[in-house]
Amino acid sequence: MEITLTQPEGLVASPAFSHVAVVPPGASTIYVGGQNGVDSTGTVVSSDAGEQSLRAVENARIALESVGAGLDAVISWTVLIHQNADLRAAYGAVASKLAREGAPPLVTAALVAGLGVPGALIEVSAVAAVVRD
Repeated sequence: MEITLTQPEGLVASPAFSHVAVVPPGASTIYVGGQNGVDSTGTVVSSDAGEQSLRAVENARIALESVGAGLDAVISWTVLIHQNADLRAAYGAVASKLAREGAPPLVTAALVAGLGVPGALIEVSAVAAVVRD
């Protein structure tokens, strides 16, 4: 039993994302709600998009590890980026943390006019899947 991520023929082939994920019966699916670049008190860590991105992904990692998974188990990311954020800084800060063996996860990204946390420039959520023995 394995989790499959694919890039079907006829769709753009990208090293950054796949198009389809298949989670077989018996695997655990884990949903991580929106994580901003905030510390454990809810305070935005910086006005810098790169620093916020790093912390948002770190918060997702903490959430995943609390249930026995890790960033390598993520099959799909949703990334909301404030329209005024520096996109290169935001993505550049986390690209190496999201790299993994095999096919990349699915990614949905959107520029938004605002986020629910004042001062937040990025919010990420994730779906992960783990085959448990």
